[in-house]
Amino acid sequence: MTTATPTAHREHPVVSRTRQKRAEDLQLRVADAITAFAGSMPFVYVHIVVFAVWMLFVENSPWPTLTLVVSLEAIFLSTFVMIGQNRAAAFQQAKANHDFLEQELELKTNTQLTREIHVLTTELHRRVIDGS
Repeated sequence: MTTATPTAHREHPVVSRTRQKRAEDLQLRVADAITAFAGSMPFVYVHIVVFAVWMLFVENSPWPTLTLVVSLEAIFLSTFVMIGQNRAAAFQQAKANHDFLEQELELKTNTQLTREIHVLTTELHRRVIDGS
């Protein structure tokens, strides 16, 4: 009885290349960190606390300044969202291109194997028929 040994978990080659590229680029690492924080609940909690303290204790009339700050923050956060969407789209395109090339190679290999099997089967059939 043989037991199958589990294979090591491997990443898609595009995932590995993308991860390495992002790790080597400071700007991409900063964008990743900001995007990760801005898309988290701690980000929401920090804003609740900061805005509550600002409105209750810092300014008597916080709305003009608060509106300006929130608008500027929205501009920058929307830019980070777009960066994230562009990054995801580029990753998906690179993965799709890689997968397409791999599937084309597999199709070519399978077609060649099928042709070779046909030739061998035809030859075997001929020998069996001629040999009887």
